[in-house]
Amino acid sequence: MIRVGVIGYGYWGPNIVRNFAEAEGATVTMISDTHQSALKRAQGAHPTIKTTQRDQDVIRSTEVDAVAVATPISTHYAIAKRALEHGKHVFIEKPFTASSRHAEELIELADRKNLKIMVDHTFLFTGAVRKIKQLIDEGVLGRLYYFDSIRINLGLLQTDSNVVWDLAPHDLSIMDYLIGGNPVAVAATGMAHINGFEDMAYVTVFYPDNLIAHISINWLSPVKIRMTMIGAQKKMLLWNDLVADEKIRVYDRGVEVDGREEAYDARINYRSGDIWVPRLEQAEALKTETHYFLECLENGQTPINDGVAGLRVVRIIEAIVTSLNKGGSVICLD
Repeated sequence: MIRVGVIGYGYWGPNIVRNFAEAEGATVTMISDTHQSALKRAQGAHPTIKTTQRDQDVIRSTEVDAVAVATPISTHYAIAKRALEHGKHVFIEKPFTASSRHAEELIELADRKNLKIMVDHTFLFTGAVRKIKQLIDEGVLGRLYYFDSIRINLGLLQTDSNVVWDLAPHDLSIMDYLIGGNPVAVAATGMAHINGFEDMAYVTVFYPDNLIAHISINWLSPVKIRMTMIGAQKKMLLWNDLVADEKIRVYDRGVEVDGREEAYDARINYRSGDIWVPRLEQAEALKTETHYFLECLENGQTPINDGVAGLRVVRIIEAIVTSLNKGGSVICLD
C-alpha cells in the first residue's frame, strides 16, 4: 500500500486527493493547505484523512511514501526539494518548476536518492491524446506537417505567472509526447492587459523537417475553445476537447503533387475522402495518470511524464518568455 500525502487543496488538489484515495493499492494519509477554509472542505469530503496547515508535517511524516504537490508554480521547487530530501516520491502539478535550473537540481536529487518524479501532464492520459499517439506511431497520419492549437477561455488569471506558464504546458507536453522533444526554435508575441502578466500569447515552435507548431493561448476570451488540428501527409486530424462525443475526427484529405518536374509544371491534386471518428477510451485522465504513477513506483519504471519530460517543457517556456521580452524574436533551442 502506497501512502500519499497531498500538499495543496485549492483548485486541483481535491481531484488529486479523490483519485489517489479511490486507487487500488494507495491511500491518502494527510492533506495540507495554508488556508483553513480549504482544510474545512477537505475534512468535509474526507473526514478520515488527517489535515494540517503545515506542509512540513506531510513531508516529515513517517506515514507518507509519496507527496503530491498542487500549489502555485513559485512554490514547486522548494516543496519538491524538501520532499525528495526526506525520501518521498513526488507527483507535481504542471509546470514542473519555474526555472530549468531548479528542474535539473530536482532531477539530480531524485536520481541520487532513487526516487521517482512525475509531472502532472494530465492530457497525456486522455483517450484523445492516447489515440492520436497510436495513429502517429502506426503511420496512419503519415509525415506530420503542422500542429495548430487554440486554448482560450475567460480566466483563470494567475497572480504569480503569465498565461504561457499557466496554459502552454498543456500543449507543449502534448507536443513533446506526440512529436518528440526536439524543437529547434520558438517565437512568441503577447500582451498584458490586467495585472502586469501576459494574459494572451501566440507561440510558434519550429521543428526539424519543416514541421511547425502554433499555439494560441488567452485568458480574456469570451468563449472557451480547446481545439487542435494536426496536418499530415496521409491524413488530417481535428481534436475538439469540448464536445461530448466525436472528440477526434480523422479526415482523408490532403494535397498530392504528380510528377517530378519543376514547380510550374507540377500537377496539384486535392484529395477529399472519408471522415473517420475513432473510438476513444472513456476513463478519467487523472484517474489513469494516478494509477500509472502507482504502477511506476511499484515496478520501478520511468514515467513518460518524468522530471526530464517536465524539464523539456520548462526549457521551452523559458525560451518563449525570452521571445516575448524581445518582441517576438526567434529564440534557438539547444
